[in-house]
Amino acid sequence: MYLARCRWPDGFRCPQCQHGEALELPARLLWRCRECGHDTSVTAGTVLHRTRTPLTQWFWAAYLVATQTPGFSALQLQRQLGIGRYETAWAMLHKLRRAMVRPDRERLKDKVEVDETYIGGPEAGLKGGRQLVDKALVVAAVEVRGRASGRVRLQVVPDASAPSLTGFVAANVEAGALVVTDGWGPYAPLRGMGYRHRPKTQGDPARAAKILPRVHRVFGNLKTWLRGTHHGVGNQHLQAYLDEFTFRFNRRRTPMAAFQTLLGLGTQRPPTTYNQLYEVE
Repeated sequence: MYLARCRWPDGFRCPQCQHGEALELPARLLWRCRECGHDTSVTAGTVLHRTRTPLTQWFWAAYLVATQTPGFSALQLQRQLGIGRYETAWAMLHKLRRAMVRPDRERLKDKVEVDETYIGGPEAGLKGGRQLVDKALVVAAVEVRGRASGRVRLQVVPDASAPSLTGFVAANVEAGALVVTDGWGPYAPLRGMGYRHRPKTQGDPARAAKILPRVHRVFGNLKTWLRGTHHGVGNQHLQAYLDEFTFRFNRRRTPMAAFQTLLGLGTQRPPTTYNQLYEVE
């Protein structure tokens, strides 16, 4: 089974005893460990755990999310796959989004642009350009690859303080990398954290896109996508949408590989409950 190969790319591994051989029971879609006799299914302990939705619809959903530009909203997925309830399509998409972040993913390296933006409304008139008023503050890091952009990382942060911004950089950028930011003071500690920090004085806010062109291009694409495909996103679930945008952006040149990767990642995440999907973060 294709999904089994995605879950165990290096061969079957018993979740109970880690033994590498199993007897396949195709009629029950189970694998029985030859060492301890434990039965496991390909979806047990994954984002597909105890799903009542046919696996064929999960495959189609993963394919559409990974390969179609500019992605799918829950309403579009419901119509495309003929799913009876909107809530089912919405939950499927969010479970897939939770599978888009690999826990052991590599941090960005070499040269990286970092900046923040507000999601949820215009920034004009905010004191100092850094106050948060009923909007989500999102910080981004983008690898510089000549005149192009490499990989991206996006995260919702509580404020524009030094702990929030430098904490994001430390979690997502390799030590020793050249980090280019604007002149906002809370980025200053980066130099003492093992980074080669290059702040650029912005002055007029209109110059931001000129001194940090790649990260502002990402922000523009992100906001267009959120407005166009999803017609806006509430703060409660914004991080999940940022994770989808990151997944798609970083694999934009290899959409079919993204589909295979998503299925593989989707079998390595713990089960997602409806309470987790609807909880307020």
